[in-house]
Amino acid sequence: MAGHGEEEPPTTGKVGGDKLILRGLQFHGFHGVKQEEKTLGQKFVIDVDAWMDLAAAGDSDDISHTVSYSDIYSMSSCRIAKGVVEGPSHNLLESVAQSIANTTLLKFPQISAVRVKVGKPHVAVQGVVDYLGVEILRHRKA
Repeated sequence: MAGHGEEEPPTTGKVGGDKLILRGLQFHGFHGVKQEEKTLGQKFVIDVDAWMDLAAAGDSDDISHTVSYSDIYSMSSCRIAKGVVEGPSHNLLESVAQSIANTTLLKFPQISAVRVKVGKPHVAVQGVVDYLGVEILRHRKA
């Protein structure tokens, strides 16, 4: 899912070009409409872009002025992408992505917008695909 050149910042809200990037997070989950998806599960690949002002961190070289990548990957008390994908079953990828986005915005008030891509590399379709999935963009409400 990485490297598809869709790196432009959102054009609404108080969002600049600074962002944290997480690519190719892979987890086993049980999401889908079909019963075998809920029973056997499959691999899901997640990409997250989290927009926030990184100027202070760039000036200070101090991690307290940013959000740690590992915090978004798996916080000690609330695992975000990992927790959602490996957690309770959703029927739709849209719901998986929404849960990741909402939790990220809730847990990190300094993040002004988040883009979440959720892909299923192993889908039963005629033909060869890298993955099928969804991408959502959510802004912090004023």
